Parts: sequence; structure tokens; C-alpha cells
Amino acid sequence: MGTDTDEGFPQDGEGPVREVILRPFWIDSTTVTNRLFGQFVEATGYRTEAERFGWSFVFWLHLPKAKFKELVEDTVQAAPWWCKVRGAQWNAPEGPGSNLLRREDHPVVHVSWNDAAAYAGWSGQRLPTEAEWEYAARGGLEQKTYPWGDKLRPNGKHMCNIWQGEFPNHDTGDDGYAGTCPVQAFPPNGYGLFSMTGNTWEWCADWFSPIFHRTANLDNPTGPPEGSSRVTRGGSFLCHKSYCNRYRVAARSSNTPDSSTSNTSFRCALSD
Repeated sequence: MGTDTDEGFPQDGEGPVREVILRPFWIDSTTVTNRLFGQFVEATGYRTEAERFGWSFVFWLHLPKAKFKELVEDTVQAAPWWCKVRGAQWNAPEGPGSNLLRREDHPVVHVSWNDAAAYAGWSGQRLPTEAEWEYAARGGLEQKTYPWGDKLRPNGKHMCNIWQGEFPNHDTGDDGYAGTCPVQAFPPNGYGLFSMTGNTWEWCADWFSPIFHRTANLDNPTGPPEGSSRVTRGGSFLCHKSYCNRYRVAARSSNTPDSSTSNTSFRCALSD
């Protein structure tokens, strides 16, 4: 688990490389789709935190230019491409007027960690630990950069949904997509799991720490006992080598458990 290569981000706590023991577990082959999340909402009446807060973060190029000033309440100072859009939620990903037409098999987005945990509990599952997620993402390969090997585009073939072009101003969409894509759009890894890197970030069960794992028990680790942010893994369609080279299996990031964005989703796991 982890990496010591130069392409990593030491401040994220990607290293050191370490051997971890895991109990047997099951994990979803894809992220939870809009269709599946809709079944959860229909069965329970659940309202996501974005719905309760009244807004969520949307990437600026995905908003209609004609309505940009009308939709955007504010932007993130350090990352102005993230726009606070009132009414953006899981079934209206770009805010009022948007919908899930032809996106039923895309990953559900605008879901917080708390929302993901609620869905997992309803379905009789749980969120994967970070160690489980990385083991699954590697697909049986050891210390490879990606779920399929060390080359991002073997034989020139796109293997995941990430950014091509000049971030954050122009996405060429050379991989076929400029936003989320269907959960099975790219080939699975050696364990039959789809889009373990790219497409959307995925929530994990663990609290985030860049240093805890250096002294932690490595037998079925579950992360620090407390924290302020939860781990996210896998990168997203917005990741690019010039800015966020985190579509690698060892890369990690985090967000507060009540946060939601248009590029974060989740998949569920189950103890054997």
C-alpha cells in the first residue's frame, strides 16, 4: 500500500510503502449510480445534505453561460472554478433546469460522506476502508501506478475518465467525456472493478490524516479514531497532470463529511 515515487504528493501522506493485512471483503464493481440512488430516495424519502443546505459545488465549465451569473452565488477563492450553485443536488447536477436524462448509469454526485453512509446502511453494506479501497483498486497488481499498469495510455488507449487539455479552461474530451461518464465506460481492472481511478472521487470510511498510518496498526487498518475530514480516493474527470495528478491508485485526498461536489461519489463494501 502507498507509494514512494516522485510523482506522489508527500503532503497527502501517500507514503511510505507498507504491507497491510486485510480481512476478506466484498466491494461493488461500480460506483453507486443515479438509478440506484434514486431507488434509495424513493424507498426512504431521504434528502441529501446538498438538498437540505440548498446548494452544492459545480465545476464552472458545466454551467450554461447564459445563466452563469444567475446560478452562481459565489466561488472558492483558492479554486475559482468551483461555483456555489443554489439548487445543485444529486438529481439536478448543474442546478435548476438540469436533470438526469441519459445519466441514469452515471455515478451519483453531490453526495456527502454522510449521504453515502446513509445509503450504505440502507443497502445493508458500508463504505470501504481506505486500505480495502486501494487493495481493490490495484486489481491484483503490486506497486503499479494505475489499476492496469504503469502507463497512463497503453498503446494510446484511454483507460479512465480524466481531463485532457488546459486545466481549468479547456477540456478536449479526447477520452470521450468532459464530465462524468457511465460507470462501465472503461475496461475493468483485474478484479472486475470499473473506474477505480478517474470519473469521480470516492468516499472511504476513514478519517483523513497524512501521518497516522506511519505508526498505526497495519492489521485491517481503519484510519485514525477521529478527524475533521474523510478520505476520498481515485481522482475524477477533473484531474490533470498539471494540477491534480491524483488518478493514481496510491493517491489520496479528503473533504469534510458534509461537503458535496459534482465530482464525488462512492461505492459500497461488505465484510465477508
